[in-house]
This record gives sequence, C-alpha cells and structure tokens, in this order.
Amino acid sequence: MPRLSDTMEEGTVAKWLKQVGDVISEGDILAEIETDKATMEFESFNEGTLLHIGIQEGDAAPVDALLAIIGEKGEDISALLSGGAPAAQEASEASAAEAAVSAAEVTAPVVVATATATALPEGVIVVNMPRLSDTMEEGTVATWLKKVGDVIEEGDILAEIETDKATMEFESFNAGTLLHIGIGEGEAAPVDSLLAIIGPKGADISAALNPVAAPVAAKTVATAPVAVNDAAAAPVATPTPKAPVADATAVNASVQTGRIFASPLAKKLAKEKGISLSEVKGTGEQGRIVKIDIERFTPAAAQSIATTSATASAQAPVMAAGEEHYTEVKNSQMRKVIAKRLGESKFSAPHYYLTVEVAMDNAMASRAQINSLPDTKVSFNDMVLKASAMALKKHPQVNTTWQGDTTRFNSHVHMGVAVAVPDGLVVPVVRFADQQSLSQIGAAVKDLAGKARDKKLTPAEMEGSTFTVSNLGMFGIQEFTSIINQPNSAILSVGAIVQKPVVKEGAIVVGNTMKITLACDHRTVDGATAAAFLQTLQAFLENPVTMLA
Repeated sequence: MPRLSDTMEEGTVAKWLKQVGDVISEGDILAEIETDKATMEFESFNEGTLLHIGIQEGDAAPVDALLAIIGEKGEDISALLSGGAPAAQEASEASAAEAAVSAAEVTAPVVVATATATALPEGVIVVNMPRLSDTMEEGTVATWLKKVGDVIEEGDILAEIETDKATMEFESFNAGTLLHIGIGEGEAAPVDSLLAIIGPKGADISAALNPVAAPVAAKTVATAPVAVNDAAAAPVATPTPKAPVADATAVNASVQTGRIFASPLAKKLAKEKGISLSEVKGTGEQGRIVKIDIERFTPAAAQSIATTSATASAQAPVMAAGEEHYTEVKNSQMRKVIAKRLGESKFSAPHYYLTVEVAMDNAMASRAQINSLPDTKVSFNDMVLKASAMALKKHPQVNTTWQGDTTRFNSHVHMGVAVAVPDGLVVPVVRFADQQSLSQIGAAVKDLAGKARDKKLTPAEMEGSTFTVSNLGMFGIQEFTSIINQPNSAILSVGAIVQKPVVKEGAIVVGNTMKITLACDHRTVDGATAAAFLQTLQAFLENPVTMLA
C-alpha cells in the first residue's frame, strides 16, 4: 500500500482496474486508492503478471501493507504470502522458503525483512524522507529551517523539500529536540531515507544511526522483482552506516558558517534581479531571506552577478573573444521528472495534431461585458477552459484514459491547467469544470496559479486531470503543439489572439482570430472524433452565449 500523501496512514482500495492473471505493463493503472485527501489512481512501476491481490475493493489497510504481488506467470509466491503467518508456523514456512530458493534460479531477489531488533530510546523518533506526491521517488532538501539542537514543536516547519512537482514545506508531527540531520541542504535521497532524528535532549541515537539486523535473519526468497518490507525493516545485508557526526558543535558551526538561508521565491526573485544573496540581510526566521527582503534591497554598488545555482551566486566570468565557456547546473527533481514523464508520453502515445482558427470577436465583446460587472474578472483562458469542459461532455471519447486492455471513459471533467514555474511546469487541476461558471473557473485558476508560483500546491491539487489546456498566447505565440499530459488522451494548445484581415459575408474586414491545436492519443481518439470535438469547441468560443444556456 503506497503512501500517496504526507499525512496518509492507511488507504482504501476503491476499485481494482486489474484482476489476478492480467498482464501488467510498467505505467498501467492497477487500482484506485482512497487516501485521507482524495481518491487517486495507483500505477504499477513493474511489469509482469498480477499473481495476487492482498486488499479487496472496499477494504482499508495501513501504508506498506501487502497490496499485490507481480511476477512471472505461474511463479510460486507461497513464501511471500506466508510472511504474515502466526509465529508457530514460521519455522516450517522458513524451511519451505529455503527449499524454494535452492530449487529456483535467483534472478532478482525479493526481500522479506523483519523489523530492526535494536529498540530506540523512549521518545526518540526517526523522521524519514516523506513521499509528498504520488510520483515522488526521491526528494532534495532545499533548505533546513531548523538546526541540530533546536527545540521542535509539533507543527514546526523543519525543512523545504523539493519533489518532482514542487518545493513544499515539511512540518514535524512530533515535539522534542532536533538531534540529527541525515540529509544536508542540496542533497537528494530516496523516499524513506533517514531525514532527521527528534527526541529528548541528550538522548542516545546510536541505535538509529547504526541499525543492527534482527536475530532472525531476513530471507532472500527468489525470482520476483518485488520487495515486501516492514516500514522499519533492515536490509538482508547490514548496511554500512554513514559515519556519525563526532561533535554536534561542529555541525552547528557548519550550519551557521558559509550558508545562506533564503526561501525558494526569494532565490527566484534574486536571480531575476541579478542580486547576490550574500548582500541581502534577511528578516525572516533566524535571518532567513524572504521575498520582501529582495523587493526592498538596494545594491550598494552596481555589480554584475550571475547566479550559477538555486542556492549560490558568483561573479559573471570575463570572457575573451572566441573563448568557449559553459556552466553546468544540477537538474532539479522537477526537471528530471518532467523529462521522464514527457519522454514516456511522447514515445508511448502515438500523437497527432489538429488545428483550427477561431473567430474571437464575440468572445472579446462578451468578456468585456462580463468584466464590467462588480467583482467579476474572467480571462480568455477561463473561457477556453469552460468551452473545453462543455465540449468534452458532448464528446466523451476525448475525455478518456488508455489502460492497455481497457479504455476508461471519465464521466467527470477535471481540467488540468499548465502553469510555468521557475524550475519547469506544473499542472494544477480545476475539478468538475463543466459544473462551474466562468467566474468560478476564473477564481479557481487564479488561486491555483498563485499557489503554483509560490510552490504551495499540494499533491491533491495536481492529481486527477482528464484533459489539459496549455496557453502561450500571453507570450505572443500564435500556434504550437504540446505533449499529452498522461494519462489524459488529449491536450489543447492555445495561441494568441491576433488582429488580421478576414472575410465576412464576401467583404474583407478587420477581425480577431485565435489558433487552437489539439494533440490526441491515437490509441483512444480517432481523427474524426477529434475533429468533431474541435468543431464543438469552436462553436462555443465563437458564440459564448451558448455556454450560458
């Protein structure tokens, strides 16, 4: 059972989309899992045959409980299933597992591990790298807001963690003293790695830093590429721990020396303005540089500064004529996942593109009338979202998801809105867009876009889209194509409104037009279906009054 939100402790299987015996490909949606925040699709990171379902539809189970087993068809999984057997049966089942190992060729070991034998002192809590999004595999500590020795209250923000989608504040669920930091600023580590240790001041944490394997050795079963581990499990081989910090005072000194604390937004603004963070005095917690410090900063002297990374800046190099020069910047988690996901989409889904030119004169007049009302503000993009949502209800084939053996038809319309952020792109979701008015959609988009730029979006606000709109019209781009945001079947690219000569009733007049391009997955959406969808969308945009009917 995966941890699909930072506060999730257990999940309920709302629906299984695969059954025992089905062939599973990497990326297939296995089930819909209901968390404490939302019902989300859970995809497989492995391929093989679904050999066992451990949690039935409607049943709840804690995070890390056995959800399913995937492996080779006909493979013996009795050793894995016996992992939860009563203590009286463990000896015979262990023998059976050993016999299975000796009889089988070991290709990719399956680790069935038990909990660490060494008990931690009372009150000592190990904090692991949290899974802050459904696709997060590792996280980078952008900034530590607390240092070793600080007293931590429940709810205090410990650190800012960069995921594949955003930089999010991570709060402590425990109170105590910060005894150890396991991942330094700028360092990346997999989910569930040791992030920090909190406990009573002066507590002995050697047991947490140097875990000892349990007396009953963990068994390496065989062949299936699946690990069934307890959340606090020790690997089969005792790991070589990181060398413990010899002196907490030395750690504190390193935290306080040569390191600049600044919020991600402050770093972004400083980069845009060419300001060296070393010259800025922070007014935030513990001298942390925040947005207002950058906005109020007046440089002592004009100096050309080039930022070479998200956390450090350096003097721009003086280059001689004809001299080659380059700077390498470490890819952020967001950038790496964008590359991975869009690459998978482009090379797995057969894309094709259709473009129409929409007359926007009526839309411009309607928007002017709407915005003349008190406390009302809608954009052309809001009108596109509303029109798209209504067109999807008339053409459900476009509002689908390819699932290999099946195609999922979504009755609900959740509109993804592509928003550019400093490190890349995020897609917050306007839910049930077809049921909302233009002003409601406008308010929702404004709120989500603001959160995106401030890196405050929650994972739940970026999940579940059934269709996506990407708009570059505000940059003057007249026409472009987008890569489908899977598991959607289509994405709409919206260009700028251009004033140009057009023919109306046989006469050449000045008109306002906008090009929209639909990228479709040919596995689910045929050309004629996509063309009909665009015709409906064009009709809504050219006659906005029809959207109010």
